[in-house]
Amino acid sequence: MCRSTHMSTHDYVSELGRFLREMKQDDPAIEPGQKAGRAIWWDKSIDRDMYRRFRESALPQPAYAYQPKVK
Repeated sequence: MCRSTHMSTHDYVSELGRFLREMKQDDPAIEPGQKAGRAIWWDKSIDRDMYRRFRESALPQPAYAYQPKVK
């Protein structure tokens, strides 16, 4: 059976990936700081009722907003 001499995609780590891994190993406080930063902007609970009420209260926009209304 002939085995390929190519690396598996699971074995390859880019230079940037190695740098980030080493940086996190050198300073373990980085990862908790990343998680705290992510929580500020992204990890939020969603108030579905508020969004439902927001969608229901939206007024339809006219086809051309700057045209004066004709009486």
